[in-house]
Amino acid sequence: MKYTTLPQTDIEVSKICLGTMTWGRQNSLEEGHEQMDYAFDQGINFFDTAELYPVPAQKESYAATEEIIGKWFAKTGNRDKVILASKIAGRAEFTKFIRNTGFSKDSIIEAVEGSLRRLQTDYIDLYQLHWPERTTNYFGERGYKHDISDHWQDNIHQVLETLRDLMKEGKIRHVGLSNETPWGTMRFLEESKVHASLPRMITIQNPYSLLNRLFETGLAEISMRENIGLIPYSPMGFGVLSGKYLGGMKPANARVTLFPNYNRYSGENATKATQKYFDLAQAHELSLAQMSLAFVNSRPFVTSNIIGATNMKQLKENIASIDVKLNEEVLLGIEAIHDEIPNPAP
Repeated sequence: MKYTTLPQTDIEVSKICLGTMTWGRQNSLEEGHEQMDYAFDQGINFFDTAELYPVPAQKESYAATEEIIGKWFAKTGNRDKVILASKIAGRAEFTKFIRNTGFSKDSIIEAVEGSLRRLQTDYIDLYQLHWPERTTNYFGERGYKHDISDHWQDNIHQVLETLRDLMKEGKIRHVGLSNETPWGTMRFLEESKVHASLPRMITIQNPYSLLNRLFETGLAEISMRENIGLIPYSPMGFGVLSGKYLGGMKPANARVTLFPNYNRYSGENATKATQKYFDLAQAHELSLAQMSLAFVNSRPFVTSNIIGATNMKQLKENIASIDVKLNEEVLLGIEAIHDEIPNPAP
């Protein structure tokens, strides 16, 4: 395994981060524990979860993923050996069953306390805002359209104050963003620069893959100049970049098969691009999955790459991508495809 540090800290994390969002719905407690056992044995010390998981979100399985992780900590005693990240759910129609979601002081405190209880821990190493409270473009929305009906009031100072107080209590160590835009990222950074007592966002968890490199448009420069590290999710594009859906295939128990509305990476152009990336990988005797992950691993703004799997074969292949180094010919081939079909998935 390779390691890096969380920006602005001396906390060492594995370059591969274990994603957990299928545990409790597509995966059982036993399967989740098997994945954690294997990943930990391979040197992965960074786990990412969220109160919303598993997804798709539903009242019946709310926060089951955190409970599965908490039981693993209790069973193994490995809490102090793992850097743990979790997230507070934002405002949305599909989160109304959780509580009055949003980032009010009471909501943040309630979310943190609930996560700590389920995770069977006294602290969370990295606590993230899962998506913006305001109406903006995220979760597959490519362009920003201003919504005059959104009456969000800029409460970023108050959000950071609440997070600061939780840090002082020792309940969270550091804070980060997720599904955030360049404006939102800089707004948070600006507030902590102007008010030195407020905590600084150190990471951003946004989608990034061969099919969606939109992070490079505005956020990559922010990441490099402001030292706020990307923790990319969906580096496999919901599994599309394994090639298993090519030719119209619908493998049993696969995410897009089970949840066809998860079609963000399945459009016509995305399918064409995936076929081209598959052919490139084959020509260089690489699996498409490992080429896709190795590309993300190599980006200078990436702190740790979140991989997820629903079976052990996938997990082993994904983790092994850390040892794959793409040569110049492969990288040039990737850029040629990207130039031809840029960002086919939003």
